[in-house]
Amino acid sequence: MLVSNNSYVAPPSFILNGIPGLERVHVWISLPLCTMYIISLVGNLGLVYLIYYEESLHRPVYFFLAMLSLIDLITCTTTLSNALCIFWFTLKEINFNACLAQMFFVHGFTGVETGVLMLMALDCYVAICYLLRYATILTKPIIAKAGLASFLRGVLLMIPFPFLVKRLPFCQSNIISHTYCDHMSVVKLSCASIKVNVIYGLTVALLIGVFDICCISLSYTLILKAVISLSSSDAWQKAFSTCTAHVSAIIITYVPAFFTFFTHRFGGHTIPPSLHIIVANLYLLLPPTLNPTVYGVKTKQIQ
Repeated sequence: MLVSNNSYVAPPSFILNGIPGLERVHVWISLPLCTMYIISLVGNLGLVYLIYYEESLHRPVYFFLAMLSLIDLITCTTTLSNALCIFWFTLKEINFNACLAQMFFVHGFTGVETGVLMLMALDCYVAICYLLRYATILTKPIIAKAGLASFLRGVLLMIPFPFLVKRLPFCQSNIISHTYCDHMSVVKLSCASIKVNVIYGLTVALLIGVFDICCISLSYTLILKAVISLSSSDAWQKAFSTCTAHVSAIIITYVPAFFTFFTHRFGGHTIPPSLHIIVANLYLLLPPTLNPTVYGVKTKQIQ
């Protein structure tokens, strides 16, 4: 938007265009998304309630699971509310500052989520490799500090994003081809260089995503090494059952996340925008929908 003194200012609002090319079926697309959200709401709130009130579940792995459930609820609620307003009521306009706030919450809490998944992998490692010292290593103060550190890392690294976007000039379209304010979707509307935004985004991805994946991979490498050394088949089965639910949660979270991240930066001309946007929504909806079911089926204590 150009003003009289030839300087550029941010637009007062953006228009979230939903899923381009699929406008006629927006209502039908909303039905499975809304169903998934209701399932995630009931499942995660039920899981948090159960962990809070059931004393037998007052253990590190379940505290981390409660953190994961709360984070999932925040991220999917923050984005799906916008999507349903677009699909059902054609309410596409979002205030510029509200867009930046949504962007911060989405990216901040997905960063916190990957940190919690890393902590859960470390919990599996301690539970299998240091079983006799498990209670003394993972005490409640340690869990609280680890959770707080993961939260602060995710939030602090995301604080620059709104400011980096706010400094950009938006002198052309204010239409975002998405259902929520994603960082790359917003900055691509700028008429200035977005090199700093791209570099910082990649840096944060390395500091959070790659670091956490390396820690998770190292944890499971050490777990596998310890399990192979076990002679009892019952011990093998118990060790694998301890980690099965967490491995499923990692796959559910990271596969669509990687797809979204790489297509935004390297596959913009080969991947249809509609497919990218659908996967981006599933990336935020699948984990909260499936995680309570996965942990409910795989964990006898929760059953």
